[in-house]
Amino acid sequence: MPSEIVVVHAGEPPPQEWDASVFLAGPVPREQGVPSWHPEAIRLLGQRWARPGRLVVFAPEPREGVAVEGIDAIGWEERGLACSDVILFWIPRDMATMPALTTNIEWGTWHTSGRAVLGVPPASANNGYPLEQARSSSVPLADTLEGTVGNALDLIGAGARRSGGERDVPLLVWNTPSFQRWYCVQCDAGNTLVSARVEWTFRVGAERRFVLYWAAHVQVHIAAEDRLKSNEVVISRPDASHVVLYRPAPEADDTVIVLVREFRSPASSPDGFVHELPGGSGMRTVSPIVQAVEEVREETGLALGADRMRYHGSRQVAATVTAHHTHLFSAEITETELRELRALQDRPHGDGLGSERTWVEISTYKELRAHPGPDWATLGMIAQALTD
Repeated sequence: MPSEIVVVHAGEPPPQEWDASVFLAGPVPREQGVPSWHPEAIRLLGQRWARPGRLVVFAPEPREGVAVEGIDAIGWEERGLACSDVILFWIPRDMATMPALTTNIEWGTWHTSGRAVLGVPPASANNGYPLEQARSSSVPLADTLEGTVGNALDLIGAGARRSGGERDVPLLVWNTPSFQRWYCVQCDAGNTLVSARVEWTFRVGAERRFVLYWAAHVQVHIAAEDRLKSNEVVISRPDASHVVLYRPAPEADDTVIVLVREFRSPASSPDGFVHELPGGSGMRTVSPIVQAVEEVREETGLALGADRMRYHGSRQVAATVTAHHTHLFSAEITETELRELRALQDRPHGDGLGSERTWVEISTYKELRAHPGPDWATLGMIAQALTD
């Protein structure tokens, strides 16, 4: 696949497929004789885009010789900003010739998107606020156009070929395993992503690059029903692993189950805590069973080998709310381990970073079903593990 750069000027439709896309955001000249910075940015992007594939550059100035009248500039820019893999802000602000007032609005809207890079030349006026916001939001910064272009291409990485409605999904979300799981299921069912708009991402880790949650308003053509579904948002996160720790008894209702209690902000149980199975996901890519073993140790203090884990498969946890799956495991514990866990009930556990604090809870299966704390998903996973 050859290296290719395609420039899409204001009002022009984009090509049907690309591997990466950049939107040039920043002031445009208000007076004749003041040069635009777009040609140099395009030249630098073309010079630096040496990898195979097509790079699309959205340049919000009309092509030379094309009249501005009749162009829906706002609509065109909104679509380009929403779908671009990187929004390249270059702000050579001059209050007389390029005040960048519209740029202020665009920067305020998109600087926390995880897709912005910012360049500000040293002589540019009145940029203290954007620079401070960039630093606090971990936006890559440069003081030359060449450096800003380099930051944009670094953020893109290798790119990924997308066509049709896929183009509306920026690489930030497209590259996540959680999006690919959802999208592959839709494709396997014969469904078509007609369009999408990423509404938000929640990112954590170094420079906030790890996408923990994402939400996208999608339009999907449903093959089995030959209709368009366009009124829903897909929310997802990395898949999780959960473990049913139990001590069997002659009567199923007397089976002892180990849960953990933890304050989680969405909790709406009577005590404001979640009462759930040990489990979760991490920022590292590990196998579900490795994740399960780590979560049990971290949240209960009990060290179990992977050979103790029985796998029950993976399913969505709340299919109308989030697309992610949880992998369900169970492990029968010994009387000695049960005594150890009882002794640990008054000691907090967690990730050691202060963001997670869990407490061991031990109940019978009958007591759990009568308790208002565990949610339906937790009770369902327990029932699956005990009856499998």
